[in-house]
Amino acid sequence: MPALTRWFLRSALVYLVVSLFLGVLVVVPSTSGVAALVPVSIHLFMVGWVTQMIFGVAYWMFPRLSGGKPHGSERLGVLTYVALNAGLMARAVAEPMLSLRAGGPWAVLLVLSGALQWLGAVVFVVNTWPRVKVR
Repeated sequence: MPALTRWFLRSALVYLVVSLFLGVLVVVPSTSGVAALVPVSIHLFMVGWVTQMIFGVAYWMFPRLSGGKPHGSERLGVLTYVALNAGLMARAVAEPMLSLRAGGPWAVLLVLSGALQWLGAVVFVVNTWPRVKVR
């Protein structure tokens, strides 16, 4: 199993635990402001757990490209991982802060988080596309 796949899968497992913990936290009666974590919990589950698990398995299991670069470009794979996770972490901070204090730097960080996640997805597609071929 390639190292990059292990990064994706281990990160996905961490996001699974964190997102489910936040999901439990938001239904326990507690202080105000916890409801701001609902979108973060869902996003960490869908992008952090599901998407990262898919990316990691696809990087590992899709048909090999060539003997020298069987998984495509490792640099693009690392860029996918970094952009996706930087975007997720930025969103996990920006979204609840924006719901508590509208506007300002939190809005900019939220837009940046979306752009980073989009970049990660596009780079994943660019790197994976040549591996989807007719036999």
